[in-house]
Amino acid sequence: MHPLLKTMRPKQWAKNVFVFAGLFFDGKLLNLKSVALSVAAFAVFCCVSSAIYLVNDLADIEQDRLHPKKRFRPLAAGTLKQSTARIAAVVLLVVALAGSLAISTTFAIVVALYAVIMLLYSLRLKHVVIIDVLIVATGFVLRVWGGAVVVQVARFSPWLYVCTTLLALFIAVSKRRNELITLGEDAGDHRAVLNGYTLGYIDTLTSIIISTTLAAYSFYTFSAPNLPDNHAMMLTIPFVLYGLMRYMYLVYVKEMGGAPEEIALSDRPLIICIILWMLTAGIVIYPSLI
Repeated sequence: MHPLLKTMRPKQWAKNVFVFAGLFFDGKLLNLKSVALSVAAFAVFCCVSSAIYLVNDLADIEQDRLHPKKRFRPLAAGTLKQSTARIAAVVLLVVALAGSLAISTTFAIVVALYAVIMLLYSLRLKHVVIIDVLIVATGFVLRVWGGAVVVQVARFSPWLYVCTTLLALFIAVSKRRNELITLGEDAGDHRAVLNGYTLGYIDTLTSIIISTTLAAYSFYTFSAPNLPDNHAMMLTIPFVLYGLMRYMYLVYVKEMGGAPEEIALSDRPLIICIILWMLTAGIVIYPSLI
């Protein structure tokens, strides 16, 4: 069970917190029914994403055996049978689809769309330059959309979808940069798509994405329909600015970025920044709590 659980990537379940965006930003955090539905949606996305990770490792087993770090993954190392991984992937997909249908038909469509896109990514699209990072961003947007569907968000700002897309692109591009640096001249042998990227190109993309993200989030803070008319949400902009700059520092100076979920769960300054952002945004969206 331990090799199977490891291959399911429980640490990366942290990415599924994006399903709570609709709950938080639509002011429904105090609605117990909405909270319960969001938790159920989170569990569904954990199941479907784990199934995708199993499929991904099955597809990449030979390349992973040549990778300095990925060769220790259970499938590549031989501690997990391929037949077991296949069965587990099917079971998780069935559970996810059944669970999503139990919540709502629309949510089930979102989950099915996520599963299909991510399967295509694992089997083919991750080898296509630019498309690979765009698909990663799409996965995050679908998480947000799924979370908005289950709590029936009525006034979810489209700017938040834009911000989600840009943030996911930033993380994905930063991961590609880390892979180029870590793997060096052999990068393309481990991941063919890396032959289509250069550090200069990725650094240019990062600059564009960071600037656009800050602009999009700023537009959200003073244009979203469910925010106070006094534009108090703009008080959260400094935290977003620091968070992006801190992540860039970790990627460019500390040469991290290969495991974004570990950065989010281990870097203390970044964690403190996220907490302060949540507290500030919470006070603005839920003034009745103060």
